[in-house]
Amino acid sequence: MTRRLSFAVCLLAIFAARLFADEALSLPVTLPIKLSHNRVILPGKINDLPLNFLIDSGCSIPTVHPDIIDQLKLTSSGSVRINGIAGEERAPTYRGVVVDLGPVDYRPRSVASVPSEREQSRRRRDGVLGYGFFRRFTVEFDTRAQTIKLHSPTNFTYTGRGEIIPFRIRDEIPVVEASIILPDKEPIKSEYEVDTGCDSGLCLGAKFVDQNKLLETIEHRSSEKFGIGGSVETKSGTIPILRLGKLDVQKPQTDFFREGSPVDEPMAGHIGMGLLHRYKVILDYQRKQLILEPFE
Repeated sequence: MTRRLSFAVCLLAIFAARLFADEALSLPVTLPIKLSHNRVILPGKINDLPLNFLIDSGCSIPTVHPDIIDQLKLTSSGSVRINGIAGEERAPTYRGVVVDLGPVDYRPRSVASVPSEREQSRRRRDGVLGYGFFRRFTVEFDTRAQTIKLHSPTNFTYTGRGEIIPFRIRDEIPVVEASIILPDKEPIKSEYEVDTGCDSGLCLGAKFVDQNKLLETIEHRSSEKFGIGGSVETKSGTIPILRLGKLDVQKPQTDFFREGSPVDEPMAGHIGMGLLHRYKVILDYQRKQLILEPFE
């Protein structure tokens, strides 16, 4: 490396460090959210166009709805394969996107646009913010106050009375251990993805449901789940208790898949906002911890 190039790289590093330091000083910030069927929607802008973003810890790459791609005049950068609950599809990607959230910006490396979203009868959101957003900020959800608070990951310290549940990250999605508690049976312990983009309480894969004979003792009705790749047949009911750390969550709404699974085996399924919205929720990727704090 030449001296001139080395000097330029050093200047760039110093500039980036100062930029993040300045932004860290402006954090935390509290932003208003909208709630739509247990989904957390955060208003923002791209290129001055007002948009609504789903905050989804189960999404590995941010997305923008295909109906507004031309309007945003984004720069194409290739494509990516995206997996969903009913299959997978290839989506074009775009670079140079800045998501304006008012007090702070979020600048993902790229965003994707999922073609099948054009087929939905109505547009529930304009985009999705996932893994990179949770890496950039420690995110605190308060659905009762209808706010989201963005903390600096390096400066964040939790001092509340909530249950702190460790997680690991698999394919850019947090995974926690939890147990289903049934009467007169041993706890059924397994791993679950944490999916804030899902409106259900729990979604359980067909193999896990059948192996543990869950539908034999739980009242249920026919239902259906929709997502990337199409739809899947499910049964809907409630399990008695889901144990997360020392926290017993009573009767979370549960979707029992009859074919396939929302997650890869051997995980049981995923935990959605239909359960999490009962608590103030903090997702801290820096320290790999999910914090569930009861509302006062």
